[in-house]
Amino acid sequence: MTRTCEHCAGPLAVMARAHARTCSPRCRKALSRAAAKAARSLPVELTTCARWVRRAADKRPLTTTGKAASSTSAATWSTHKEAVESVAGVGTGFVLSDVDDIVCVDIDHCLAPDGTLAPWAADIVSRAGATYIEVSPSGDGLHVFGYADVQRGRRIRRFGGYAVELYSDGRYIAMTGIRYRNAPSSLLNISALIATLV
Repeated sequence: MTRTCEHCAGPLAVMARAHARTCSPRCRKALSRAAAKAARSLPVELTTCARWVRRAADKRPLTTTGKAASSTSAATWSTHKEAVESVAGVGTGFVLSDVDDIVCVDIDHCLAPDGTLAPWAADIVSRAGATYIEVSPSGDGLHVFGYADVQRGRRIRRFGGYAVELYSDGRYIAMTGIRYRNAPSSLLNISALIATLV
């Protein structure tokens, strides 16, 4: 299996070390700068929680050493810094837990390649207010983070055939750090939005 550079997607040298992530010093520096920029865009409410994992390409959660992680076992989680510095998998993930009221509304297939947001998703984003929203790893979805008292996650079907997922505990969210438009790097109480969805 050919390994590829995490920055330019070019092939890594056949003799590249097992922990190598980039094909050249230039790509390594660019990747480091991108990671630092993404870390600055994440809310401190998330980065200060020791509930981070790595994620595999197939979305399985991993520990920083590349072993299987669990969204319900704190022993498999790490700090944000440890997760970002790990070379396991393809990215990071944040674990939602009942120790606080941080929730995520997962909106799939709502963002067109030109950046246009589907009207039903635009309504959700508008109702969320000034809270942290990021583009999902697929590039066509959004993750809306905030505070709310949610007892259990669920998939919510809405008129028009679309669905959103609400997560509050026992799940992890694949993170990108790519803020949607001018979303702030802080969390807001989104209870009013949750009430309209459920």
